[in-house]
Amino acid sequence: MTTEPAVHAFRDSLRRGVRDAVPLAIAVALFGVSFGVLAKSAGFGGIATVVMSLTTFSGAAQFASVSIIRDGGGAAAAITAAALLSARFIPIGLSVAPVLRGRVPARFAKSQLVIDESWAVASRGGGLFDAGALVGAGLLLYVAWLAGTLVGVAGGGLLSDPEALGLDAAFPALFLALLAPNLRKRRLLVAALLGAGIALVLVPFVRPGLPVVAASLACLVGWSRR
Repeated sequence: MTTEPAVHAFRDSLRRGVRDAVPLAIAVALFGVSFGVLAKSAGFGGIATVVMSLTTFSGAAQFASVSIIRDGGGAAAAITAAALLSARFIPIGLSVAPVLRGRVPARFAKSQLVIDESWAVASRGGGLFDAGALVGAGLLLYVAWLAGTLVGVAGGGLLSDPEALGLDAAFPALFLALLAPNLRKRRLLVAALLGAGIALVLVPFVRPGLPVVAASLACLVGWSRR
């Protein structure tokens, strides 16, 4: 049974998570606006775009799938690319699973708040995580992402050409930000360069989206022999 001190401690850490995530929430909201605008320009309906942010809550996967559809790619390529990008949440989820306590519905709800940014805010080093900070940061970032998407969808119709504002650069900028911290090791750098090379070679010859999927084969370089 949860004790009163434990409840107070959780609330304190939750507030701390919200406070620490404020700078990240600003950036997430702006990315949400970009996503809403780009999705609207790609032919997605307003309700569909908002529901996608409401249920998916993964900027990388959402940008990938919308960009592929927008460039003429098929649904299979869009879904595959989104699934590959979301695969990173498997080890992330396993790392925080021990601190997500409670009944199954509560654990399921909390798990939806586990993204790269909330995971980083909750990390205490040495494989330890603060559950309250994770939930607090995740809730704020979820609201920021959804609010940004709503603004983007509402204002998307006012922009005749989203590319004129550079919003088309949001997708590659997001992935460069995710990629940059992982290039410190030689093997990871080789994998990144190989993936880029595969994509560049295939772009003129295959449908949009397929180069992204094929480039994921470069991750095999990251395998190490025992």
